[in-house]
Amino acid sequence: MTDCVLLDTGPMVAIFSKDDAYHERCVSALASLPAPLPTCWPVVVEAAWLLRTRPASLHQMIDGFKKGLFALLSLDADDLVAVAEIMRRYQDAGLQLADAALVHLAEREGVRTVFTTDRRDFSIVRLKHKRRLTLIPDNQ
Repeated sequence: MTDCVLLDTGPMVAIFSKDDAYHERCVSALASLPAPLPTCWPVVVEAAWLLRTRPASLHQMIDGFKKGLFALLSLDADDLVAVAEIMRRYQDAGLQLADAALVHLAEREGVRTVFTTDRRDFSIVRLKHKRRLTLIPDNQ
């Protein structure tokens, strides 16, 4: 799975929100990425909450899973322990559940790239052996 790109909340919301500041950039980046883009439930929940006042956009996002644009990676109880440890490691930075879950999935699945608009959090995290994640879009 090393060639895949994990999907964060920001792009998921921006893709379906034409008035989002990152909409154009994320739609353009999406066109060059291999589908499906894997993500996890914490990201979906966060995106759904952010799209709660836009029912049409929310339904388009959910349809993205049916159409094969997005895919869900599983997280079980053992994963939650690892996610909590990442949150503890970065508690001073305020790393949230969805971001910590993606960091864990990157380590677990051997993924090195995240599609995100969140430069603050993802630029500080390090994977094993102090490796940085590659963030796209990179022209922010």
